[in-house]
Amino acid sequence: MRSPKSADNGAAPQPRAASSVRNVALVGHSGAGKTTLVEALLAQAGAISRAGRVEDGTATCDSEEIEQRRHHSVSLSVACFEHDGVKVNLLDTPGGQDFVGELRAGLRAADGVLFVVAAATGVDAVTSQLWRECAEVGIPTALVVTQLDRPRADFDETVALCQRVLDEAVLPLHLPMHDDAGSVAGLISLLDCRVVDHSSGERVERPAEAEHLELISSLRAELVEGIIGESEDETLLDRYLDGEELDPATLLDDLETAVARGHFHPVLAAAPLAGVGVRELLDLLAAGFPSPLEHPCPPVSRPDGSPASPLACDPDGPLAAEVVKTTTDPYLGRMSYVRVFSGTLRPDTTVHVCGHGAGGPWHREDHPDHDVDERVGPLASPLGAALRPVSSCPAGDICAVGRLSTAETADTLSRPDDPLLIGPWVLPEPQLPVAVEAASRADEDRLGVALGRLVAEDPTLRWERRVDTGQQLLWCVGAAHAEVLLDRLSSRHGLHVLTPPVKVALRETLARPVTVTGRHVKQSGGHGQYAVVVLEVSPGAPGSGIVFEQRVVGGAVPSAFHGSVEKGVRAQAARGVSAAGPLVDVHVVLVDGKAHSVDSSDAAFQSAGALALREAAAAAGAVVLEPWCEVEIHIPTSFVGSVMSDLSGRRARVTGNEPDPEDDERSVVRAELPEVELLTYAAALRGVSHGTGRFRRRELGYERVPTPAPSR
Repeated sequence: MRSPKSADNGAAPQPRAASSVRNVALVGHSGAGKTTLVEALLAQAGAISRAGRVEDGTATCDSEEIEQRRHHSVSLSVACFEHDGVKVNLLDTPGGQDFVGELRAGLRAADGVLFVVAAATGVDAVTSQLWRECAEVGIPTALVVTQLDRPRADFDETVALCQRVLDEAVLPLHLPMHDDAGSVAGLISLLDCRVVDHSSGERVERPAEAEHLELISSLRAELVEGIIGESEDETLLDRYLDGEELDPATLLDDLETAVARGHFHPVLAAAPLAGVGVRELLDLLAAGFPSPLEHPCPPVSRPDGSPASPLACDPDGPLAAEVVKTTTDPYLGRMSYVRVFSGTLRPDTTVHVCGHGAGGPWHREDHPDHDVDERVGPLASPLGAALRPVSSCPAGDICAVGRLSTAETADTLSRPDDPLLIGPWVLPEPQLPVAVEAASRADEDRLGVALGRLVAEDPTLRWERRVDTGQQLLWCVGAAHAEVLLDRLSSRHGLHVLTPPVKVALRETLARPVTVTGRHVKQSGGHGQYAVVVLEVSPGAPGSGIVFEQRVVGGAVPSAFHGSVEKGVRAQAARGVSAAGPLVDVHVVLVDGKAHSVDSSDAAFQSAGALALREAAAAAGAVVLEPWCEVEIHIPTSFVGSVMSDLSGRRARVTGNEPDPEDDERSVVRAELPEVELLTYAAALRGVSHGTGRFRRRELGYERVPTPAPSR
């Protein structure tokens, strides 16, 4: 892979005032056509020479290669370009449910969201859930309906579906116009009653004809009322009701206000491959979406948790920027994509890097906290795979930063003399464990380094080393997430890894009380070894561990060796008495024994204690214990029955089912089940809830593994 170069198809958009910047995230389910739409927008804006290609630009990481193999986006992509004097930062988010971390990063960096809906497939459950989340945080939204040339594609029905499922204030700005063959040939604009005709292969505008006016009259009235209902000019509604024909330019000015307030959601129609609707969408992004000045900054505090003054989108304010994406390039090293919320970021200056605060919501045991000063490398304006140098990045803008060796996704950059920490965004808890191990000893050290880099780039990934099973686990969001991570280990780091089955840490205890004798007597012609102990061993209470007592009468075992017996018992319990795992929840009482004045020693009594515990397990029989977890499952109420049915096949005990206090349309199911049943539960829950469910777990303790029923 070659080193990235600057694109030769035009200079990078230069730093602009926040009022002339638009940060827009594209969201939608996989296959909705987001990436195709982005390429068409860039081509229309003149940012690329032809759809999908940046002149002389090459990939900054292996994401593009992975996406080509998987046929859909797996990571956040940023494209910065200019249109009508406005700088647009377009954040193309992946639509797969496993890559929701990249989607959340795109939403954090954006001031508005464009939902991409495929006319052939409509709105899925995940899209409607995301719509509600955007409404809760007040981020402005609009929609574009794509794939209008597909069979069974119906623009009117898609808009009606969006109104039913998403919001009644979803209203079309244009209507698609079809030719005799059924292909999309142009658009009918509802605002200015004009036709944009593409049937000749060129974009031609003309006034709407009489047949069109009758079609758009009722739809236009609803659209105009939706726009002027949010206008700051209180006379507009009265003038409109009095029959005055409002100037389309006036309506367009108020459109931005209506979108910014989040009470109006315009819908556009687009057929990107035919070029239909692309220019109109660019106009909406530049003129209809809010600027960073109209969207509140995230909460901020000091690194120690103490309060700090709220941020404002001011280029002269205190520096506060956030890393929303991290990539690693074999030539350039680590690249950080940064959204600047306050102040101005400049190259070759020192910044304070802070994140993953101890005890904070994102604190993880799999990598250390960091709170350091670093020197900023060169700044660049990203255009997909290409990087174009810029002189600075003021508040409201997005840039790529090189040479930040410790900065990770979600870290905050601020001034060293005024350190700040921006509050984290909401991320899913990874619940799918994947065991990884190097295929050869030579790769073991390299594997640790590579996993550390993946964790730095992806905040939804958790890396755990399990001492009890000896495995390294990658906790992933889903199967596709795991596949991409393994692909990156191979393509980017040149590692061949194995993925053995995930081991569950079993334990064992005794089936019944017994009294046993442990004898460790050896005579080898010199100083011998002599220790005899009598132990009463019984099962203990769940979670009690190893409880050791002594009730020796008459000094049969000298007090100096009581600790030796206990040490031997505990060491043997930790090793286990079979291949199942350590021995736990056992009550051991030293009641008798024998010692020799010369041959008894600490080592002899340790060995006798260990031997006695093994004898107890052989006499009483060992019972295998498995770990159990308590889970809290959040799902739409309509899927409660399906979730309950699935849990019943997983040996689960349902302990509660109640409405979700944060969402009237969702429920919370609580249950207890074995950890082994949770190894595949992330995928199962996604299936039964159509991707809308989530859960979190808490370790509960150990319980007996059920004895298999005898075969008949």
